[in-house]
Amino acid sequence: MLIVPLAPARAEILVANSRFIASLAPADSTEAARAYIAAIRHELPDATHHVPAFILGGGNATTEYCSDDGEPSGTSGRPLLAVLKGSGLGNAVVVVTRYFGGTLLGTGGLVKAYTEAGKAVLATVRRAALVETHRVSLTLPYHLFDRARTVLSDTGATTVSENFAEDVNLVIDVAIEDYQEFVSRLSQISSGGARPRIESTRMAPRPL
Repeated sequence: MLIVPLAPARAEILVANSRFIASLAPADSTEAARAYIAAIRHELPDATHHVPAFILGGGNATTEYCSDDGEPSGTSGRPLLAVLKGSGLGNAVVVVTRYFGGTLLGTGGLVKAYTEAGKAVLATVRRAALVETHRVSLTLPYHLFDRARTVLSDTGATTVSENFAEDVNLVIDVAIEDYQEFVSRLSQISSGGARPRIESTRMAPRPL
């Protein structure tokens, strides 16, 4: 089972007047990871360095990348990647942005600073398991809505969207392993009237 970030996160540390801002996000492809790195550069354009690292996939099918982005070789990208690998996360990209504070940190100081910045953001990350998931559409009368929300909570399903019209129209993600229980519970509360429709099947994060 691949453990991934559920949502973006950010943390900041101060080392000898240099600011280290660590930004992390989920990424399921090299293109997505590089786009996030570019977005951080655009958001914080006046920084001294933007040191990136990412891990895509897990097990034997893993893609790894890091860069020192102008810092002395081996002092930033590799330590940051090592922290990310040690976290057990896959499909994750981290960028540590440095604003130089006027004090040289030396090789050991840089390794420690980038390592600590990576640890700081990883400590805040909400985690999820990547599981095979049905995306389901469902139409319900209003009087069943609250009971349906209880079913969603009990079966680990997540609501993607809600549209309140003549009836309540929901789009829901539910793990395949929980789908039969989900359907059964909906049938119970609706006397068989609620009929979810599977729109697609994909890998999706499930909060831990």
